Amino acid sequence: MFQNVLLTGGSGFIGKHLTDVLIEAGFSVSVLSRSDKEDTARVTFYKWDLKKNYIDENAVLNADYIIHLAGEGIVEKRWTNKRKKAILESRTKPVDLIFSVLEKHNKKLEAFVSASAVGIYGAFTSHKICKEETPPANDFLGTVCQKWESAADKIGSLNIRTVKIRTGIVLGKDEGFLKKMTPSFKSGFGAILGSGKQYLPWIHVEDLCQIYLKSLQDTRLEGPYNACITDNTTNSRLSKIIAKIYGYTIWLPKVPPFVLKILLGEMSIVILTGQRVSSEKIQKTGFEFYCNDLEKTLINCLK
Repeated sequence: MFQNVLLTGGSGFIGKHLTDVLIEAGFSVSVLSRSDKEDTARVTFYKWDLKKNYIDENAVLNADYIIHLAGEGIVEKRWTNKRKKAILESRTKPVDLIFSVLEKHNKKLEAFVSASAVGIYGAFTSHKICKEETPPANDFLGTVCQKWESAADKIGSLNIRTVKIRTGIVLGKDEGFLKKMTPSFKSGFGAILGSGKQYLPWIHVEDLCQIYLKSLQDTRLEGPYNACITDNTTNSRLSKIIAKIYGYTIWLPKVPPFVLKILLGEMSIVILTGQRVSSEKIQKTGFEFYCNDLEKTLINCLK
């Protein structure tokens, strides 16, 4: 009998890749969906509706593990007060629903694994290297991540092993961060954003999925882990490599911060700031990054 992993956010960029990895590793996969979907040979679908505080309890009761990936995109829309509320609640409400079912039925999971983000360390640029014990910031992203992780800790209070994966920028072929960034570069109009000195902690989607898999299989893992390459990549370095892959040297001037602030509002801090982040803790568990060379990774993703 296969052990079952229930995914929230299973139809997203990371969720689709993770589904393949989990099935290949011998797990069965269930996905919570807002729409009615027919089960496939690979995946069982369960209905939920956050607006109505509804979840099919069988999704939770039939799960051995739960991985929480769901959440509104951080850079999809301008940060109005309404949007900020949606960003936060899309991350915390799912956990509250799951917690209520677990508590009601005294259901024990093998583990609960929640996404989080390196944004917990704050939206500013610093040479300081952030580790898991670095205090969280009190800005918008830091607060969202704190509440996201606090929701996960409620699951931990039920004596369930809980792991929090603090993710950097996720790279993948024609997907995620690169899908938004590369069109201008592909057309020959790529530019460095802001000072270009802001750090961009990154990880390839396949390495990220392997960290999630390890979080299920390795019972030593508990608490927060940074999931990103520690190579001090900056916006400038990333931009120059992408331009090189497309066959040219960046010729446009840097995009001034005030332009991005006009275009994006408060959300521009995601692009204009960035910190160095350590992956030492996850590597000490024996995890090895397969994609650890930025240029080779970008070539793989863009060609």
